[in-house]
Amino acid sequence: MTGFAYTILIPLIPLIVFLVTGLLGMKWKPIVSGLLGTIGMGTTFTLSLLTAGKYFFGGHHADGFQTIIPFETTWLRFTDTLHINMGILLDPISVMMLVVITTISFMVHLYSLGYMKGEKGFARFYAFLSLFTFSMLGLVIATNIFQMYIFWELVGVSSFLLIGFYYTKPSAVAASKKAFIVTRFADLGFLIGILILSFVTGTFDFGKLTEPGTAIFGSAASMSFMGISAMTWAMTLIFIGGAGKSAMFPLHIWLPDAMEGPTPVSALIHAATMVVAGVFLVARMFPVIHFQAPAAQEIIGYVGGFTSLFAAVIAITQFDIKRVLAFSTLSQLGYMMLALGVSGYGGEEGLGYMASMFHLFTHAMFKALLFLGAGSIIHAVHSNYMYDMGGLRKYMPVTHITFLIACLTIAGVPPLSGFFSKDEILVAALHHNKLLFAVEFIVAGLTAFYMFRLYFNVFWGKDRHYHHTPHESPLTMSIPLMFLAVASVFSGFLPFHHLVTSDKMGFDTEMHMAVAVPSVLIGLLGIAMAWILYKKESSIPAKLANKFGILYTATYNKFYFDEIYLFVTRRIIFNYISRPIAWFDRHIIDGFMVGIGLVTEKISYQIKGMQSGQLQHYAFMFVAGTLALALSLLYFLM
Repeated sequence: MTGFAYTILIPLIPLIVFLVTGLLGMKWKPIVSGLLGTIGMGTTFTLSLLTAGKYFFGGHHADGFQTIIPFETTWLRFTDTLHINMGILLDPISVMMLVVITTISFMVHLYSLGYMKGEKGFARFYAFLSLFTFSMLGLVIATNIFQMYIFWELVGVSSFLLIGFYYTKPSAVAASKKAFIVTRFADLGFLIGILILSFVTGTFDFGKLTEPGTAIFGSAASMSFMGISAMTWAMTLIFIGGAGKSAMFPLHIWLPDAMEGPTPVSALIHAATMVVAGVFLVARMFPVIHFQAPAAQEIIGYVGGFTSLFAAVIAITQFDIKRVLAFSTLSQLGYMMLALGVSGYGGEEGLGYMASMFHLFTHAMFKALLFLGAGSIIHAVHSNYMYDMGGLRKYMPVTHITFLIACLTIAGVPPLSGFFSKDEILVAALHHNKLLFAVEFIVAGLTAFYMFRLYFNVFWGKDRHYHHTPHESPLTMSIPLMFLAVASVFSGFLPFHHLVTSDKMGFDTEMHMAVAVPSVLIGLLGIAMAWILYKKESSIPAKLANKFGILYTATYNKFYFDEIYLFVTRRIIFNYISRPIAWFDRHIIDGFMVGIGLVTEKISYQIKGMQSGQLQHYAFMFVAGTLALALSLLYFLM
């Protein structure tokens, strides 16, 4: 397949929009920046759909999908094989990600025309959106792991700017710093992993790294540290980078606080861009992980499974609707990581890989819909909290129906998309790890429960004393909701098992009723429990909370992980590591340097007379020096 040279425009258009909007946005009316950003992203979205159609359906793929590099140039060269290139790589997962990123970003751009109307910094907001989209597009089309790392860091900077958009609000500033610092620690692991990998293989290139059976790993078997192979170290460290971006336990603490950004930002971060970057990284490196570091793959599976359950339990007790959705995102990302952790390679053995990418795609649609629906609700009632809401179905019919579709989708109700992708993950887990299957089966029920707890609290129950009558959002906000609702319904019918697989070869799959039926039943059980407890105002939830006592309190407070991190950093690291180092630096290092300065100054003061400018002093010093040299020479000669 040829003719993909135009794909260079896909990342360039958002970059140009960022530069133009960022530099000139203050000189024209705010709406111009919004329209420019939306039109630019609409063009990028169209090009991505064209690329996907041409790549997946534009030719014969009996031998699997090709890897196409329509553009590449060498940026830095270290050796003949070790160099950093900048280019565009098109293969099934990168093309799929182009569609995901541009779809959600375009919907967010359009939605924000209504949601952010009248906000101070409107042009700045659209500039940051374009920068974020450019960064994520550059990440997924990277031809090598170092190019990915560069754009990985740009994504981090962009998210810092967007989370802290309300920079006059202390909580937003704190949240942006928290996200930036936590992910920096993870990214240090990613960088060290890249360096180990390049040292072992002599290349950064994905084409060489991800080719099964490639000879570049020949020397890896003999290299180890502390009894663990070099490749296991490299892949585990690279996964730590992915765990930071995808907020896997215990690096999850930044994600709920990222809700301080505008709601459209939450949709962009939690649905299609920043948080799925870690899943994409593991998928991109999957052949290396599976064949060269199976221990790392096992770690990925268990971390994903634990994060999924941990976050789902916390989501049950939250009242801020955006935080419920944030913990839901954590749980669903855990699903995706678990699927990669239990996957084999090639054919039906690679079911977990396919299921992970399938769920990434469907999750992007319904989670963006949930966040944008939450934004519509907040826009109407001016509160994030469930206890300020109720009966909104009568005032917001479009938001109500689309939000219900998203809730049914994430709960795994057939024939909506979430049912198909989740079912494939459960089947993959059942075949490879019964414990992880049991965990995800429980999570399926918890997910249905906490999502319908949210739904019933917001749209049913009794009306609250609203300051003004809630109303439906404008068309600029409603159209994205309707589009994403349609995508949430029908994206499950895409033949992912023929499009995005671990070996780029399609395979046949079928419905496993032994898994599908119980998973639907446990989802319906979760919905039924939420119906009983929350459809009408009741004292039962409060009684249950009191009954569970300490457990409920711990869950509501997110198991005190923020407090634990603060205790470790402030009480231990600051007091017993940072303070002694600061004292040593101030008194020993600085004292030594100050001492050198004082000694030099004192000696200079004592000998300054030698530079008096008087000729007789210089003559005396010359004669005295000559005599001293003569006497020394005479002494040695005798």
